Amino acid sequence: MGSPTTTEEADTKSLIKSSSSVSNSFRLRSPSLNSVRLRRIFDLFDTDHDSFISVDELNRALVVVGLETNVSELDSVIKSYIQPGNEGLTFDDFQALHKSLGDLFFEDGGGGEEEDAGNEDRSKQEETDLTEAFKVFDEDGDGFISAKELQVVLEKLGFAEASEMGRVEMMISSVDRNADGVVDFSEFKDMMKNMSLK
Repeated sequence: MGSPTTTEEADTKSLIKSSSSVSNSFRLRSPSLNSVRLRRIFDLFDTDHDSFISVDELNRALVVVGLETNVSELDSVIKSYIQPGNEGLTFDDFQALHKSLGDLFFEDGGGGEEEDAGNEDRSKQEETDLTEAFKVFDEDGDGFISAKELQVVLEKLGFAEASEMGRVEMMISSVDRNADGVVDFSEFKDMMKNMSLK
């Protein structure tokens, strides 16, 4: 797959900036969680479940979330990522597009303001990142990660532990301080902080 040209990069920036403001949590610090979240987005956009996202599917999805786009600009940007002979973006193409967008918007490392940000700003960003990561696991959005939800994510990440529910339940119980059988956000934060200290 060829890299998009500078003109295509400018089109991409123009298209996205005209559509929305970019969230600081556009990409999580964990590549594995990003991949799971991106796979869910891909599956949502792929409405006919043919393993391709067409320009029409992508445009419809953007309209649904309130992002008006210029279809010809969208078509121009997307075509540069579609492999020859394919009808649309494969998941790998979609990942490449996502990475390219991230690189375009975060190429400066966030600018001077970010670098001068105090501990409070970093703490807020960490909290936002943790919230986004928690949402990746909490598929039903009830505020808890169940063993079944953890199993689904582990399976998507390719972990062998996903094949045995007993092992998944042990993982849950190892961080479940109040022994209610699920992991709440507070328990999840503690677990993630402990992991980053190791």
